[in-house]
This record gives sequence, C-alpha cells and structure tokens, in this order.
Amino acid sequence: MKVPGFNVDFSEMIEDNLVLLSETDTIVDSKGKTINLKEGLKVTVYAHDLSSCGKVDPLIAEGIVELNTQGGWTSGFKWNCRIDNKGIYNKSQINDFH
Repeated sequence: MKVPGFNVDFSEMIEDNLVLLSETDTIVDSKGKTINLKEGLKVTVYAHDLSSCGKVDPLIAEGIVELNTQGGWTSGFKWNCRIDNKGIYNKSQINDFH
C-alpha cells in the first residue's frame, strides 16, 4: 500500500520533529483520497518550496501519525506527524536518503 501524502505547514512545528497535521479524524491526501487518521499510520508530509534557482523543489518528510497531546496553541489540532530520523529535506535530495 502506498503511504499517503499530506500538505502541511512546516512553520507549525511543535518540536524539531513534530508538525501539526489535522484538526479532524480525516484528511484529504495528495491524490484527493480521504484518509482516516489513526495512531501509528505511516505518512509523508510535504510543503511547497523553491530551490535557490527558483525551481519548484518541495520540502518532504516521512513519519507516523500521533494524537496531539501538546495543548496550548496547538489545541485546535487533533493529529500530528512525528517526523523520522531523516528529518525534513527537499525532494531533489531523495536519492541522498534512499
């Protein structure tokens, strides 16, 4: 099964490896499919970005879904993505990791 991909805002990082994902139990992935979120679901998150030359080069990270228990300013979100050890990288760097 393909890992679903979701657009996120990497300026909404809670920790170095934790980004806000969704306010509800469902979210539409990059293919337009509605996905039911649950603890431990493997996902890819991405954000639009440009290279230093002005070419499209999205930021990407892989991780797992976890329930948001952070509170405070994040309390409007139910789900987060815990980013794996590869961190956040540009799509052009994929061959550096795989």
